[in-house]
Amino acid sequence: MTDTTESTDTHRILVVDDEPDLEPLMLQRMRRYIRKGTYEFVFAHDGMEALDALSLDSSIDMVLSDINMPRMDGLTLLERIPDVAPDIRAVIISAYGDMKNIRIAMNRGAFDFVTKPVDFDDLKFTIDRTLQHIREWKEALSARDKLVVLQNELNVASMMQQSILPNKFARSDDYKLFGTMQPARNVGGDFFDVIGLADGKVGLAIADVSGKGVPAALFMMSSRTLLKGAAMRSDGPAEALSEVNDVLNEDNDACMFVTMIYAVYDPATGELVYADGGHDPPLVVHADGSTTQLAMTEGIALGVLPEHEYLQDSYRLAPGDTVVLYTDGVTEAINAEDEQLGLQRLRRAFELSPPTGAEEAGQRVIDLVNDFAGDVPQFDDTTCLVLRRES
Repeated sequence: MTDTTESTDTHRILVVDDEPDLEPLMLQRMRRYIRKGTYEFVFAHDGMEALDALSLDSSIDMVLSDINMPRMDGLTLLERIPDVAPDIRAVIISAYGDMKNIRIAMNRGAFDFVTKPVDFDDLKFTIDRTLQHIREWKEALSARDKLVVLQNELNVASMMQQSILPNKFARSDDYKLFGTMQPARNVGGDFFDVIGLADGKVGLAIADVSGKGVPAALFMMSSRTLLKGAAMRSDGPAEALSEVNDVLNEDNDACMFVTMIYAVYDPATGELVYADGGHDPPLVVHADGSTTQLAMTEGIALGVLPEHEYLQDSYRLAPGDTVVLYTDGVTEAINAEDEQLGLQRLRRAFELSPPTGAEEAGQRVIDLVNDFAGDVPQFDDTTCLVLRRES
């Protein structure tokens, strides 16, 4: 288990579950972080005990709750938490594949979820991401009285946007990952994610939500959470995008949509299987600097048309190949002459000097946009996610 916690403050976490074995198991698996003073756990056995604990203890930072419990279940608890602790964030523990209750939980204010049986590495990352979101949320709230309404909205949206992005990437001898996002002046809804899957496979997602500000940030968080659940239970990227699209279309009065690429990489074979939801196709940079743009699968943006059938394609990466997934904030970056950066400039950035690693490739994309744009403010986020198959 890798320690990604930056802060030395002790975070109090309320665990709500009626299973008697969970408390000793949690204390045993998290003992390293308890000894270091990173976490302190308190326990409740149902929603009513949890509300009492929140009322009496204002130092609790977050709630980790099961759904099925006696007296008061986790879904009811989510509705009641704002009455006693409005700044608390909750993470739900749900049965694997229980998308119905997960969707209800997210609609009732859950920040994230983990599935049973609990993977404690995934739980650790989820807890850290939630605590980081809480810290940034509290910072935004403390600053809101000093800002005009519009500026405050943009800051909150930016923090929401940044708080869900992975900032640590699993290390492997077979492949390397790197992702980064440079926010624009106007907050949009870009995000990327890396999802650990069965048999050592890894899911890669990059997306761009329509609109700006807090509405886009909220739609982005919902899309990302739905994809995480769909990715773990689907047979492939096309099925995952279809499931997310159907759910987004169920309750979309604001008519928002998200373009997305979701891919599954198998390090054992080098095969990258991907599906496109109206997004710019990835670029493969070969070891000699030449590039291949992956074929589009003709999918439309998610949230536009229910029951749309998404298709998938595959590409086998050779050792030394680097896949660059990016949003249109890269290719549509504007300079002082009102020119767009375009795909050809992106390809030329790698031709004479092939990338030496995933992080170097990702940073080169950001530097390319910044050098091209100069001092011209950009109106869309610059986001990229890079996978490199090692030699």
